[in-house]
Amino acid sequence: MKLMTSKYSEPSVSISLLLLRVVAGSTMLMNHGLRKLSNFNNIVAKGFADPFHIGAKASLGLTIFAEVFCAGLIIIGLLTRIASLPLIVAMTVALFFAHSGDLYGEGESAGIFLTIFVVLFLMGPGKFSLDKKIGK
Repeated sequence: MKLMTSKYSEPSVSISLLLLRVVAGSTMLMNHGLRKLSNFNNIVAKGFADPFHIGAKASLGLTIFAEVFCAGLIIIGLLTRIASLPLIVAMTVALFFAHSGDLYGEGESAGIFLTIFVVLFLMGPGKFSLDKKIGK
């Protein structure tokens, strides 16, 4: 593998996608999803964003589903494209609803995660994934 060339190789792309999946998925799971899950009642009491008017508990539940379950699927590379969709929705809501589209301020983290999950949706999980092993 030549590091100083403008050409790309399939192994480099797959290793990059593996790194992107594992780091983004585990960061989402550990820093966001599990924190929301363990503080569910406190977050609801403070008033969680409800952009779809389904109730704060339901909105928080769906966000936790995305940030815990879907992030876990992305880490292992199982149903990666499908699992990225709830995270794309959650990060879009976080960026444009919770942070008023402030990409270069409070919404920076949501914007970065949104970009990563869109890339994973478009590219797929790469060769080093369960999707590849089971032929999805």
